[in-house]
Amino acid sequence: MSKKDKKDDVAVDQETSKNTESQAQNETKQEVSAEEQLQNNLQQEKDKFLRLFAEFENYKRRTAKERVELFKTASQDVMVSLLPVLDDFDRAYAEISKTQEKDLLKGVELISNKLKNTLQGKGLEQIELKQGDDFNPDNHEAVTQIPAPSDDLKGKIIDVVEKGYKLGDKIIRFPKVVIGQ
Repeated sequence: MSKKDKKDDVAVDQETSKNTESQAQNETKQEVSAEEQLQNNLQQEKDKFLRLFAEFENYKRRTAKERVELFKTASQDVMVSLLPVLDDFDRAYAEISKTQEKDLLKGVELISNKLKNTLQGKGLEQIELKQGDDFNPDNHEAVTQIPAPSDDLKGKIIDVVEKGYKLGDKIIRFPKVVIGQ
């Protein structure tokens, strides 16, 4: 072999080794890139899982709260339909107390108390109001306004026309009141 051929062989060998090194670096870069991509995909899937898990926990909490609320107010329709009966008992008691019929008054009172106690046992509560309480439009329904008998009754409750009731924490009938202006 001639010197020129040896130089060409050495040059070819050097070029081949450079190509091999370059290929090895490219393969390493591809491996690192593939590994980074796998790590990114894994991180994205973990993030999706955590979000889905949190969403499911919120759903469970919300449905449990709704279920408890439903049990508390399941009898609301029945209670609302019995409120006029309670009002009628109160009116009957007021009218009979004006007469001399003590036995009739006692009978109406017994039945009225029994009904009220049964409904209270199921969670019905009367909203207690008296003359001179502050009027709150969130909790009371103003039927009318009349001139206040005194200055200290302006904006206050003068009379309760219809009693209000609540079932648990929820008001099922707002008290109807007359307020002073």
